[in-house]
Amino acid sequence: FQNEINEVPFFDVQLPYELALKIFQYLGKAELGRCAQVSRTWKILAEDEVLWYRLCQEEGYLLDMSISDHSCWKLALKNCRAREHMLKTNWKNRVGAVSQLHYEPGRVLCDAHCCDGVVMAGYTSGEVRLWDTRTWDYTAPVLAAVPGPGGAGAPPHVSFVRINSSLAVAAHEDGTVSVWSLLLGREPIHHFQHNQHIQALALAPGGAAVATASGFQVRVESPDDRGFWQTPGTFEIQKLVNFLNLVPDVTGSPVAVAAAEDIVYLLKAEDPGRILHSVYGQPVTCLDVAAHEAAFGIKTFGWLLNEPNQILLYNLETNQCVTKVGNSIGDFSCVNLHSSPPNMLVAGNKDRRVRVFDLRRGAAACSVHGHQLGVRAVQMDEWKIVSGGEEGLVCVWDQRMATKLWEMHARHPVRLVWFNSHSLITANIPEEKNPRGSSITEDDPSLHRKYRGVIYSYEFSVDQLAVDSVLPICRSSYDEVSGYNYNIGLAVPYDSI
Repeated sequence: FQNEINEVPFFDVQLPYELALKIFQYLGKAELGRCAQVSRTWKILAEDEVLWYRLCQEEGYLLDMSISDHSCWKLALKNCRAREHMLKTNWKNRVGAVSQLHYEPGRVLCDAHCCDGVVMAGYTSGEVRLWDTRTWDYTAPVLAAVPGPGGAGAPPHVSFVRINSSLAVAAHEDGTVSVWSLLLGREPIHHFQHNQHIQALALAPGGAAVATASGFQVRVESPDDRGFWQTPGTFEIQKLVNFLNLVPDVTGSPVAVAAAEDIVYLLKAEDPGRILHSVYGQPVTCLDVAAHEAAFGIKTFGWLLNEPNQILLYNLETNQCVTKVGNSIGDFSCVNLHSSPPNMLVAGNKDRRVRVFDLRRGAAACSVHGHQLGVRAVQMDEWKIVSGGEEGLVCVWDQRMATKLWEMHARHPVRLVWFNSHSLITANIPEEKNPRGSSITEDDPSLHRKYRGVIYSYEFSVDQLAVDSVLPICRSSYDEVSGYNYNIGLAVPYDSI
């Protein structure tokens, strides 16, 4: 019937279907619903797939699909909005499932990193392990290490791990750096060696560049067009590097931002010695980098005691300070710029507060207090904030209300917080890698699990009415002796016994 409509009654005129469709493109969901009640012709026009496909794209749903992928885009938009509402409700009420990413006894967690639900962890045994939390029947592989000189002895402790959508990188205590491809298997595709201990490791979020800082040297490695790894830049700097990041979405040679005590460097192959910021006696306490900007916290003391600690935002194209935010007595211990909403920034402080700054106004939009020993990791989106503390507490906050929704506690400091719309990954990493009371032997299985650190994975898209959607770890049998739910709904038997 739709194909037979050549003219659409539009008040006192008759319009061609294509012209009437262009007029209806200016209407929203509510207006299209009202127009669909006018007449049969208007109903067909108001439910045209082109209109609802455009609305679905404008609201950010199913962006990777074409108009031919769905037969009813109005229903698709309704389902997407219902799922988003369910996820938001589950986040607020802590409804879902929680899992621990376990590892065998006798290994202490050294570092963890996450990208799009894939978790990478390094241990004191020198082993590196991956978990894909998007597929729960996935067995976590151990990435093969580069054999040491002579092939004897266990690999040293893992210092840092980093992962993006295509690469995984691990740095060891002896200065060895290994690079794996997530598409090619467990064997490393590249490795190189530093003579000294590695202080910082960085991996480009969307590219294939790796940066390391060892001693007074920063080294950048990246593959060329044929896949052969090379060193486009080696930079000699004046002080030891505390923080290191690679600028995302850079065409050409990689660009790194390094903070060495009170100096911030912008390291480019064509301009190796550029200093972005330097004030004597004001060390940098945290650093984060987005595509065009860098944000870092500075600590003021000595003769500048009356000046509070601040976060500076620099433009990486003009190398100029854009704005200064924050007036805090405590040191800023973490800052998140790259995953925050546009013109927003979230930072954690040693004064136990989490602050959200509006960079357009240069003022704090929200400030919440909840961690007893300072904040170690933060991330935010449009409506919530997730923060991890030194005392092992993970808090979820409602940004608009500035109130705590819920919290979870573990033994060790929270070093990693990552979330998307439906899942949350946190890692509690011990400060002490060789706890007292453990055996002298490296692989002693008697090391108590409370010393090892743990990675938690929370899934909020679990429909409590559908058993198939419950994670396998939560599908318990009546033979189990004990169970817990952390106020998180589980499958049978514990929620309906």
